[in-house]
Amino acid sequence: MANKVQYGLKNAHYAVLTNTDGVITYDVPVKVPGAVNISLSGKGDKAEFYADDVLYFAANSNQGYEGNIELALVPDSFKIDVLGWETDASGAIFENANTLAKDIALIFEFNGDVNAVRHVLYNVSVSRPAIEGSTKGTSLEIKTETFDITASPNMAGYVKAKANVIDTSYATWFDAIYEYVAVV
Repeated sequence: MANKVQYGLKNAHYAVLTNTDGVITYDVPVKVPGAVNISLSGKGDKAEFYADDVLYFAANSNQGYEGNIELALVPDSFKIDVLGWETDASGAIFENANTLAKDIALIFEFNGDVNAVRHVLYNVSVSRPAIEGSTKGTSLEIKTETFDITASPNMAGYVKAKANVIDTSYATWFDAIYEYVAVV
């Protein structure tokens, strides 16, 4: 039976991508707690060709997705592993303007009315997270952290994988997603 709706972002993970002479590998996925929202729009150009006074040919190119992901807080492990922040002996972390962010696979899941739906974006570049805060007034207002992402096709042309999974146990989900990430 197929889902009619999806809701509830959860089980977000990242896996650092390494490209060694054209051979792509992924580190073991790392959980990103506190996923709040992901918003992705298709990226690509529309090509139109006119002949005989009509639209003779039209096609859209698939250049992946652009958007953002919102987290309760971006974990320090993500800042170190992906954004290249540095640590010192006291445990403080430092953002270095001369460091380039690493590309990752981004893995996440939505609930569905029948099955969980899992997604893997294979080749994702990320921006630095936005920083926001405000003075507490008469009520407490929770702030989140958001960063922009671009999911591009990998060398084989794959952008994303999606799987409807009936078994929603965490261990099975993690093993299945790691297999999807490791395939390409």
